[in-house]
Amino acid sequence: MRIQLSDHFTYNKLIRFVMPSIIMMIFTSIYGVVDGLFVSNFVGKTSFAAVNLIMPFLMGVSALGFMIGTGGSAIVAKALGEKKAEKANEYFSMMVWVTLIGGIAIAALGSLFLRPIACALGAKGALLGNCILYGRILLISLTPFMLQNVFQSFFITAEKPKLGLYTMIAAGVGNMVLDFLFIAVLHWGLAGAAAATAVSEFIGGLFPVFYFSRKNNSLLRLGKLRFKGRILLKACANGSSELMTNLSMSIVNALYNFQLMRFAGEDGVAAYGTIMYVNFIFIAIFLGYAIGSAPIIGYNYGAGNYSELKNMLQMSLKLIGCWGIVLALLSQLLAAPLAAIFVGYDEHLSILTCRGFRIYALAFVINGFNIFGSSFFTALNNGAVSAIISFLRTLVFQIAALLLLPLIFGIDGIWSAVLVSELMTLILTIAFLIKNKAVYHY
Repeated sequence: MRIQLSDHFTYNKLIRFVMPSIIMMIFTSIYGVVDGLFVSNFVGKTSFAAVNLIMPFLMGVSALGFMIGTGGSAIVAKALGEKKAEKANEYFSMMVWVTLIGGIAIAALGSLFLRPIACALGAKGALLGNCILYGRILLISLTPFMLQNVFQSFFITAEKPKLGLYTMIAAGVGNMVLDFLFIAVLHWGLAGAAAATAVSEFIGGLFPVFYFSRKNNSLLRLGKLRFKGRILLKACANGSSELMTNLSMSIVNALYNFQLMRFAGEDGVAAYGTIMYVNFIFIAIFLGYAIGSAPIIGYNYGAGNYSELKNMLQMSLKLIGCWGIVLALLSQLLAAPLAAIFVGYDEHLSILTCRGFRIYALAFVINGFNIFGSSFFTALNNGAVSAIISFLRTLVFQIAALLLLPLIFGIDGIWSAVLVSELMTLILTIAFLIKNKAVYHY
C-alpha cells in the first residue's frame, strides 16, 4: 500500500517510508567507498591521499545542490500540505533549473582555479598532479552530481522514495562495475576512478530530469522556468544549514588534512581518508533518515497537524538514540578489519587508522541527534535555527577542537575533535528544541 505524507505514522509505517532514503544514502556511501578501495589497493596510497586531499574542494563546490534540495523540498512539501499543487510544481521546476544553470557556472570557475586551490590544500609534486587530474574529471560531472543531490530530496516529496533508491542503485552499480573495468582491467589508474565516478553521477543526475519532465504519477512534474526570486531566496535561506554543513565540512576536512600532514605526513591523510569512507557509511543512516522524514514534517507543518509533528519528533529521537548506540558498538568491533581492507598492505598505516577510527567513532552516539535537529528545523521552514546548529557543529566547534586538542593530546586530539564538537552541539540542539516547543506546537 502506498504511504502518503498525510498519513498518521507509526514506527512501522515511518521506517517503511524512510527506509528507501536510508538505503539510498548507505548505497551512495558504499559506492564511494568502493572507489577508494580500488584507488588505495590498485593505484597506491599517494593517489589515495590525493583523492582525499582534493575531495573537500569538490564537495564544497557541489553544496548548492544540497542547499536547494533540502531548502526547496521543504517549501514544496509545505505548499502540498496547503493544497497548492500548482505552486508546488512551479517552485519545484525553478529549483531544478536554477541548479542546472548554477552548476555549469560553478564547474567552469572550479576548473579555472583548481591548481592554485590544490596547492593551497598542501599538494605538491606527484600529489599535486594527481589532485588536478582527479579534480578536472570530476568537475565535468559536477552539474549532474548537484542535480542528483537535489532530486534525492524531491523524490521523497513526490512520494516516490523507492524510485530515488532505484536511481541511486543504478548509479552505484555502474560506478562499481566501471571501477573494476577502468582500474583493475584496463589499468587507467586514478583517471579511471574519476571517470567511473563521473559516469555514475551522470546516471544519477540526468535520469530524474527525464522522469519528471514526462507525464508521471508522482506529485511533481518538471515544467518551464518561472523565476520567483522571493521563493528562491527563501529556499536558499531555508537550506542554508545544508549549505553551511557542506562548506564547513570541506573547510574542516582540509584542516584535518593539514593537521595530519603536520603530525603524521601522507600516512595521516590516507588514514583519515579511510576513516571518512567508513564514517560516510555509518552516518548515512542518520542522513537518510533526515532526508526521508523531512517532507513528512514539512507537510504536517503546512497542514497545521501539530499532533503528528509531536509524534514524529518523539519517534525520531527514540530511533536515532538506538541506532547511535548500535553504530558506536559496531565501530569498535569492526575498526581493525575495516582498516585491514583499505590499508592492510601497510602495517603502520593500518594501526594508525584503526586507533583513529575507534576514537573518532565514539561520536556516533551523539551526532544523529544533531543531524536530525538541524533537518527538523529546516523542514519547519526555520532556516536560521537550522543554519546556526549546522554552522557551529560543522565549523566553529570543530575548528576550535582541531586547533586546541592536538596541542594537548597530539594526534589523538585530532581524532577526538569530532566527539567534543558533537557534545557541544547537542547542548545547543536541546536548547533550541525546548525554546521553540511553544512556537511549533510539537
